[in-house]
Amino acid sequence: MHQFIDGHFRMGSGDDAKRVTPVTGEIAEIIRYANTGDVDVAVASAKRAFDDWSRWTPGERSDAIQRLATELSCRSDELAAVETAQTGKSLRLSAGFDVPGTVDNATFFAGAARHLQGLAAGEYGAGGTSMIRREAIGVVGSIAPWNYPLQMAGWKILPAIAAGNTIVLKPSELTPGTSLLFAETVKAAGIPDGVVNIVTGTGAVVGEHLVRHPDVAMVSFTGSTSVGRHIMGVASATAKRVHLELGGKAPFLVFDDADIEAAAHGAVAASVINAGQDCTAATRAYIQSSVFTEFTARVAELMNQVVLGDPADPRTDLGTLITHAHRDRVSGFVERARGYGARILAGGHAPGGELSAGAFYRPTLVVDVAQDSEIVREEIFGPVLTALPFNSDDDGIVLANDTPYGLAASAWTHDLGRSLRAGRELQSGCVWINEHIPIVSEMPHGGFKASGFGKDMSSYSLEEYTNVKHVVMNGEQTAHKTWHDIIFSKQ
Repeated sequence: MHQFIDGHFRMGSGDDAKRVTPVTGEIAEIIRYANTGDVDVAVASAKRAFDDWSRWTPGERSDAIQRLATELSCRSDELAAVETAQTGKSLRLSAGFDVPGTVDNATFFAGAARHLQGLAAGEYGAGGTSMIRREAIGVVGSIAPWNYPLQMAGWKILPAIAAGNTIVLKPSELTPGTSLLFAETVKAAGIPDGVVNIVTGTGAVVGEHLVRHPDVAMVSFTGSTSVGRHIMGVASATAKRVHLELGGKAPFLVFDDADIEAAAHGAVAASVINAGQDCTAATRAYIQSSVFTEFTARVAELMNQVVLGDPADPRTDLGTLITHAHRDRVSGFVERARGYGARILAGGHAPGGELSAGAFYRPTLVVDVAQDSEIVREEIFGPVLTALPFNSDDDGIVLANDTPYGLAASAWTHDLGRSLRAGRELQSGCVWINEHIPIVSEMPHGGFKASGFGKDMSSYSLEEYTNVKHVVMNGEQTAHKTWHDIIFSKQ
């Protein structure tokens, strides 16, 4: 059963669909999707639960979320195995990144739930004392992607419920497994029925209805920029709050004083993590001309050493892409680039032999491409890195910023001035210096420009999920206040 509504698992009322494993292409399970009626029931459940949950004290919500963190930790092995089975990512990634990151997020928000504070209380006008309250918004409708199903479930659920909201989450229909396991831990942690609901179905039916629902007060979406723009338009009809984490095309800027060995290792790790299916993955390397050949040669060498194989095998570095169709899409970008003169220094093809049945694709380095070419401009979402040279520091910054996206970027240099300039001038929500990819629960994640707005993780995310209320208390119960003189004369 792939729906979790009002504390109970149930069958959906929509159509049946096959979920295919990306490792072999075989049918893994049959899913009965939710329909609009199921969404209505889930939203009604969340609405009922809101009145009680939003009145729990911060300490009570904190204790419940800490129990949730403990439950998630106790089921780490199961969560990692299911995450790998449904996505095709390596077990090392699931067990070493996805699961511990989610447990840490839960632990963080257990603490953050106790810190929903206003900024000030005082007398700012004659006779009145002002105070600031942070209050829960209501029912949150969240739509999560398939690339990090467990972590995205956590990023959506945890700040929402820590702030006192209730939630209806639609995971990707390709990867609902760990979201449903997450729901089991919610139940085991003693979080009241209806606070967290999971509806599995398509975006066109379930996602669209959730965004349009009049009882959903806020929508949080992670996914493509094109879908994010559509959601903004739909949500505007009911003036919902919208939080969007959208696409990315992260630049990887290497100056001539950088440690080339460190930068090359960083580029490979950051471009092939999760098979490149990461909005913050390094996708556009810009290298100062004097070190371009050295850098690209080392990156190609390291990419050729990456081990593809059974994702469940701990010796595997890189598993599959999410579907065979997506693998073909990634391959299409590379083949079109090859057709207009690009050189492929590593990869550039799907492996043969015993891996040919899976949605595998070799880590790929592409050079001799133009800044305005498709492979440089468009989000590929695969293990493909383009490399382009630049001359002056000014040129490097300009090229890095020459994109509609602004989610993440990195710069590699030993020079303090260059580091400070990159942090100041790169137009991204996160800028790493001599690093690329690591995230921590205490720091915000979110983008600029076409990469969306709003923050996940950190205490900043709680601002997304709360309303700020100004309360003024006037202790002078007199009929005439001084400011009344501008309305009528004294009587």
